Amino acid sequence: MLTDGTDNARFKTFSRRAAILGGAQLLVFGGLASRMYYLQVLKSSEYQMLAEENRVNMRLLAPLRGEILDRFGTVLASNRQNFRVLLIPEQTPDIEETLTKLNRVVPLSETQWKRVLRDARRSPAFLPITVSENLSWQQFAQVNIHEPDLAGIEPDVGETRHYPHGPALAHVVGYVAPVSENDLGDEDPLLKLPGFRIGKSGLERRLDRELRGAAGASHVEVNAYGRVIRELSKDPGTPGSKVVLTLDMDLQKFATERLAGEAAAAVVMDIHNGEVLASVSTPAYDPNDFNVGLSQATWNGLIENPYKPLVNKTIAGQYPPGSTFKMIVAAAAVDSGLINPNQKVHCTGKITLGNHDFHCWKRHGHGYVNMLESIMHSCDIYFYEIAKKIGIDRIEEMAHKFGLGETYEYEVPGEKPGLVPSRGWKRATTGAPWQQGETLIAGIGQGYLLTTPLQLAVMTSRLANGGKAVKPRLVRSVGDEGRFGEPAEPIGVSERALAIAREGMNLVSNHPRGTAFRARLNEPGMSLAGKTGTAQVRRITRAERESGVLTNEEVEWRRRDHALFVAYAPVEDPRYAVSVVVEHGGSGSRTAAPVARDIMRLALERDPSNRLAQAPQGPANSQIPSFQEG
Repeated sequence: MLTDGTDNARFKTFSRRAAILGGAQLLVFGGLASRMYYLQVLKSSEYQMLAEENRVNMRLLAPLRGEILDRFGTVLASNRQNFRVLLIPEQTPDIEETLTKLNRVVPLSETQWKRVLRDARRSPAFLPITVSENLSWQQFAQVNIHEPDLAGIEPDVGETRHYPHGPALAHVVGYVAPVSENDLGDEDPLLKLPGFRIGKSGLERRLDRELRGAAGASHVEVNAYGRVIRELSKDPGTPGSKVVLTLDMDLQKFATERLAGEAAAAVVMDIHNGEVLASVSTPAYDPNDFNVGLSQATWNGLIENPYKPLVNKTIAGQYPPGSTFKMIVAAAAVDSGLINPNQKVHCTGKITLGNHDFHCWKRHGHGYVNMLESIMHSCDIYFYEIAKKIGIDRIEEMAHKFGLGETYEYEVPGEKPGLVPSRGWKRATTGAPWQQGETLIAGIGQGYLLTTPLQLAVMTSRLANGGKAVKPRLVRSVGDEGRFGEPAEPIGVSERALAIAREGMNLVSNHPRGTAFRARLNEPGMSLAGKTGTAQVRRITRAERESGVLTNEEVEWRRRDHALFVAYAPVEDPRYAVSVVVEHGGSGSRTAAPVARDIMRLALERDPSNRLAQAPQGPANSQIPSFQEG
């Protein structure tokens, strides 16, 4: 009986524990079931969305960069196929062995080799690495043929920038290059795309946003490791805007060829609306080289070249204007009322101020000359005398009216203002007062005065267009948006002063005794009015003269004078202005004037509004006209 009671008690205890355990299991199972119901039924749509987001990635796509065209539709910058070779590290057991094999098909530089190994260490193994690009079709075909033996190598076709005219437009259009650390302040996500390029100089830089376009997107399915399985959808994005320039590529190319071998610049400008038809700086560089990557040797050659091919001389080359400035001094003298243009000054070859002699370029002088004759002969003594009478303040004011010492918000970056000196400028710069001798030197365009070739073209345009404050512009349209200059306001110079300056330029080019008569235009319907200039770089010393060095051509190149010439045409109905500067070219009449004449001839020939006359234009009347006092 005792045993049966004990067993019964144990059974009851076990049953109670089993019930408790069973109840607990039931509660746990019920909780799990309700949680599963909550997740799989009530929250199923939310988690399906999250799963989809984890499965689908969006990848940015670079848009096509906008083209740049000249005024007639000639392509100046475009995009073309870029045959390249990619390496996917996870698909090769030995990267160095793969590169060794590839090197037999496409030679790789040491720099490329090191870069690929570096990128392979830093990037996920499934991301492609660019090994080499801009391959020729033959090289690309060879890579495709040998692809089965090149583990991890993938031939690919992308887009790259192309400049069909090479150096002829390097300083205007500029170039693109890979994004640098300094560019990453821009929040555009495109800049973080591997291999993406942005404008680094010229119009490519100034209009980079417009040319860049908007990114596209590719939605791709990826696995748990982020590797692409397939593309689900693709939006190519918005291509960059097409940019049309005012340039005439044929004229640009001709001017470039005409200045070949020189350190020089030339600008051709429409005097009425400011459109720049040609903007040439020589020598230049090939912008395509920057796109694919310069070798160290090529870079060293550019920066060590004494002709400075990296400098855009049209806007950043600053030169004394020399005698091309004499029209400005003449205009200041006329409008001052202190000078009678018909009154003659006796040029004996030098004048003395204090204990210093100021010489004319013609050693024995020009004799008696009035204002027109002094412009025609480029007599220094005449302009020393009138500069002394009217003073630096009037000269400075007139120079600014003609656009000197100014910048114009020109579309190409890097514009320099030049320098128009004043009393205040000198005191602020040197702490010394202005000296009268410095006024004399300014009167012939020397001393502190500095101008750019673009400024000289603007100065000449304002002389020729009746004194309107025209400004240069290079862009006609961006996309569908036309760009038009503001109406040019009068600069506040009398017509009489302008007429005397223009007639003086006419005599320079078309009078038999003018300094540029040999470089005149004599074709039907074509006549040119110009002004020569020689900007002194250094004086020939007494010791050099005593040793037999008497002319500019006898000193080393970098010490020779600069040669300048400015002109407008046609004389009867002006349309274009041209400026030419040849660094260390010596004489403006011998070096710069013939170049300007040839460039202007082509500009007039290509002008559809220029109706050629039936007979050639003869030289100007040998009688120098007089102007009534007013």
